[in-house]
Amino acid sequence: MADTDTETDAAADPAADADNQISDDDWAAAMEEQTAAEAAQEATADDDTSDDDWAAAMQEQAEADKVAADLAAAAGDGDSPYQAKPASQLFPDFGAEGGGAGGSAELDMILDIPVQITVELGRTKLSIRNLLQLAHGSVVELDGLAGEPMDVLVNGTLIAQGEVVVVNEKFGIRLTDIITPSERMRKLRH
Repeated sequence: MADTDTETDAAADPAADADNQISDDDWAAAMEEQTAAEAAQEATADDDTSDDDWAAAMQEQAEADKVAADLAAAAGDGDSPYQAKPASQLFPDFGAEGGGAGGSAELDMILDIPVQITVELGRTKLSIRNLLQLAHGSVVELDGLAGEPMDVLVNGTLIAQGEVVVVNEKFGIRLTDIITPSERMRKLRH
């Protein structure tokens, strides 16, 4: 109960309350003093830091000059690890005659890599509205014509065309036209 009486007395006496409050002028003076102290401290730190930065930059430049000189000397000798070398020095020549058993072993390694073969009946474009209206039994018109050869793609690249056949109740494709590498390159350019 004594605590409540003290609070009531302080609230009732406005003169005591005014003595405890800090004026706006006091805050402004304190902020100016703090800003001046920080500015002086930064000025001292900047002088030390700028000297250190300058010394570090000069040392870095000297090291870069030394590395450049070492590389130039090594390039003149032909022993530089940074100098470009012909691919024939880095990779074996798979087309060279007399490759021996090593060449076929390397070729055998890639023969087991799986690829995806796709036979494409045709393509079309639909708006999202028409796509959402598709239901069971809907027919989608493709750009391929009936009786036209189907495209055979290996990993998405056209390599042949053929006609659809049925073998033992499963679909298959009889290749009728193989796309040569030169034809593929010509199609890519145009």
